[in-house]
Amino acid sequence: MLNPADAAFVESLAARLPEGSLRPAEARYLEEPRGRWQGLAGAVALPRTTEQVAEVVRACGAARVGIVPWGGGTGLVGGQILPEGPAPILLSLERMTAVRGLWPEENALTVEAGMTLQQVQEAAERVGRLFPLSLASEGTAQIGGALGTNAGGLNVLRYGNARDLCLGVEAVMADGSIHHGLKRLRKDNTGYDLRHLLIGSEGTLGVITAASLRLFPRPDVNLTAMLVVPSPAAALKLLTMTGALAPGMVSAFELMHRMGFDFLAQTMPEVTQPFATAPEWSVLLELGLPSSVPAEEMMATLYEQADAAGLVLDGVIAASETQRAQLWRIRESIPEANRRIGAVSSHDISLPLSAVPEFIPQAQDALARIDDFRVNCFGHLGDGNLHFNVFPVPGRTRRDHDAQRDAVKACVHDLVDQMGGSVSAEHGIGRLKVGDLERYCDPAKLAAMRAIKAALDPLGILNPGAMLR
Repeated sequence: MLNPADAAFVESLAARLPEGSLRPAEARYLEEPRGRWQGLAGAVALPRTTEQVAEVVRACGAARVGIVPWGGGTGLVGGQILPEGPAPILLSLERMTAVRGLWPEENALTVEAGMTLQQVQEAAERVGRLFPLSLASEGTAQIGGALGTNAGGLNVLRYGNARDLCLGVEAVMADGSIHHGLKRLRKDNTGYDLRHLLIGSEGTLGVITAASLRLFPRPDVNLTAMLVVPSPAAALKLLTMTGALAPGMVSAFELMHRMGFDFLAQTMPEVTQPFATAPEWSVLLELGLPSSVPAEEMMATLYEQADAAGLVLDGVIAASETQRAQLWRIRESIPEANRRIGAVSSHDISLPLSAVPEFIPQAQDALARIDDFRVNCFGHLGDGNLHFNVFPVPGRTRRDHDAQRDAVKACVHDLVDQMGGSVSAEHGIGRLKVGDLERYCDPAKLAAMRAIKAALDPLGILNPGAMLR
């Protein structure tokens, strides 16, 4: 059993840290973006160094007080808040924002975990390099949280998830020891890889305090287009065609349904839309090209080939950086429009690419047997990750469907599982999907996860209740 971070414990912890390292838990630390839960905490710890993080962990371990790591608060599965139980210490690394080293010739950068993704991107850009992890919340989400959840985002197709962009981590383990794993090595076969164990563990095995990250050359030209397609099946064929025409240069390939455009028109009319009538299906694609490749000629060739094959119906090609930003604003604003409408149930799923066109109509038919809903299906088609979100019809709210939420989620997730997919593609498990992990996870994997948790955090103080019950 864990103990609460009561006034006596907070006072004793304050005595072990520099003045100003603890503060009362403000509302922003205890809310999550979808407004489903309200968190609790005895205090917020704001260390400035890795040793101070270790001091917090040691104190909490000695008193059996839980620790909830907070990496910007943008997570969508409740991993950053504890809604019930003994009040924990909420641990934020927002004061740890140093660049510890930058090696452009190695395409490597070492930063502390409190830097936002945008700050990491800007640090790379200052030396002519690219850090490609890109999320709608990158101005707030911290690199420690992004690694803790193995964040995905818009450029996974070309560059991979957060896991693929990390060369090493420094982390404080549950006993307060520090894992010094910041080597910038591409090859290191010295036993178990703690880096990959900690990445995606959602703060349940250790607290990442710094990371060595991979950088990339910046493309000379970013060629961006929004193309209207007849169907998801056509979009998938277009993806294959684009990859064959520009091998290794497809940075993003996003599928969007008309419902997303409708929600934007309703809730965010200031977002400029490129078509007079919203298309039923469209893709937003981006190619990152070297200067040696004739960009306009390549896009013309792609459109001609796709048109001849019946894969495109219309399109808009960005002719300037301003137009490129306008197209991306549409895609990046859809989650906020969804939030304003209010989803009955949101699903971050992945499927084998060939199963995507079959899944969408089957899931819609299955939902129709429960009730009348609207579905906004959009996401990263290039890596099989769909955000398949279910909304009430006009005149109703998500509260009208509270009793159906579990049935809606099971309906979608059961079909995903039957088709060999995953019920958590990039958002993680957090507290929202603990039951889903138990229902769909391979039993041997789940048993191994529990054994690893017990071995590395025997007191259960690290993010209690997240990922594992």
